[in-house]
Amino acid sequence: MKLRTIALVSSALLSSLLLAGCSNANSMGDMPMGESSSGSVTAPFNDADVDFAMNMVVHHTQAIEMADVLLSKEDVDATVVELAQNIKTAQGPEIDIMKSWLDAWGAGGMAGMDHGMGETMSEGDMAALESATGAEAARLFLEQMMVHHQGAIEMARTEIQDGENTDATALAEKIISDQAAEIALMKEMLAAL
Repeated sequence: MKLRTIALVSSALLSSLLLAGCSNANSMGDMPMGESSSGSVTAPFNDADVDFAMNMVVHHTQAIEMADVLLSKEDVDATVVELAQNIKTAQGPEIDIMKSWLDAWGAGGMAGMDHGMGETMSEGDMAALESATGAEAARLFLEQMMVHHQGAIEMARTEIQDGENTDATALAEKIISDQAAEIALMKEMLAAL
């Protein structure tokens, strides 16, 4: 009964996260992707903003790769599969936004470089996820993604503290909110496996 209750609560939370993700999939608030109320292209920015965008592009890209690995597997808990899809849906458009900022800031060619970013998965971690199946794959994905999300939250906090560009700091705030909610959900899902 406990497992069924957690599954129902998790499903409801996942549905609300999915709806929130879909409503923002191609926008940030009411801003079309790549544009902003303050005009990212002309708004002031500093090195912290550039570092945030470059590092978060790499970080989000790895999260999508992790989701793709999980989504390629069979016999994985449906709520974990749904979470992986939600992560892809949310983070893909954020990558596009940050790449557009980097291009506008003259740093587009540097996107994808590692400049000491937050926690990412090692090759060994990724290999373990790739070789795992069923419940073990779900468990590894949840454990690894919680660590990965915590790294994104730390990077976003640094952006809020040191960044100048209002659009970049707004995205950092959104990342903290979204990923903290997903960490809480993943803890519940992990306990239910």
